[in-house]
Amino acid sequence: MDADWESKPKPTIQMREALIAPESGWRALGYALGAVVLTIVLMIAAGVAGNAGWPLVAFLAFVAALASAAAAVIGGAGLFSVGPNDAKVLQLFGDYKGTVREPGLRWANPLYIKRKVSLRVRNFESERLKVNDLTGNPIEIAAVVVWRVVDTAEALFHVDDFTDFVHVQSEAALRNLALHYPYDPHVDGEIGLRSHTAEVAEHLKTEIQERLLRAGVDVLEARISHLAYAPEIAHAMLQRQQASAVVAARREIVEGAVGMVEMALDHLGRQRIVDLDNEQKSAMVANLLVVLCSDRGAQPVVNAGKG
Repeated sequence: MDADWESKPKPTIQMREALIAPESGWRALGYALGAVVLTIVLMIAAGVAGNAGWPLVAFLAFVAALASAAAAVIGGAGLFSVGPNDAKVLQLFGDYKGTVREPGLRWANPLYIKRKVSLRVRNFESERLKVNDLTGNPIEIAAVVVWRVVDTAEALFHVDDFTDFVHVQSEAALRNLALHYPYDPHVDGEIGLRSHTAEVAEHLKTEIQERLLRAGVDVLEARISHLAYAPEIAHAMLQRQQASAVVAARREIVEGAVGMVEMALDHLGRQRIVDLDNEQKSAMVANLLVVLCSDRGAQPVVNAGKG
């Protein structure tokens, strides 16, 4: 049965937004208020005619009052308002009739179902997800996503709940992103989650947008808001970072010390201040390197000559 289902073509209904411009609601509001006033007048007239012994006139006035009241109800039921950066999606017996985006008081068929969709820019911060990075290290990661609805028909009819859809798909994209990059780059030119925030943010935005194409949503920005190693390895990773920093600092110190020793020997040789043989030069180099590379202050020993 599953194989038969897979072999069948899957029908898809592609809904795209169709903008409509219904009539202004102010005219309909005026008609509705006029019908209310007319209903009151006719009811009073029907009562007066009944008291005066004119049953036919009273009956006709009462029927006219009912018709006027029905017109007022119909006119009022068709009124709706659209706020700035809002939209109303109109449906008639399940059939999509169009979307109204122009703000103001509007009037449409009273039988239309009017569903409000906000077009404002929205943002949310995902939960802190525990995932593995490219090298397999467990990390905690969260992101802030800024988005808005650009196609109301797709947002309402292509997915069940577009707000929940945005949240779930954004977290799925964030999990997938973490699998493509290490927390810190280990080789030159490698992109890391912590060191290349702009590149990672652009990748995250692109991946989320691809997942939300069917929902009528435009992703304006997506950035990592929280990034840390998982608690069980945080201490070990901190020691690793400290060791890397110490090694890098020592490397710079040694390179600087070698340059200073070379400069000192060259200066002594050019000025002919003292003539040193190879053994004395080796001792001098060793002493200078100890002084320059030591992390503690050197204790000088003064040679006062032979006693």
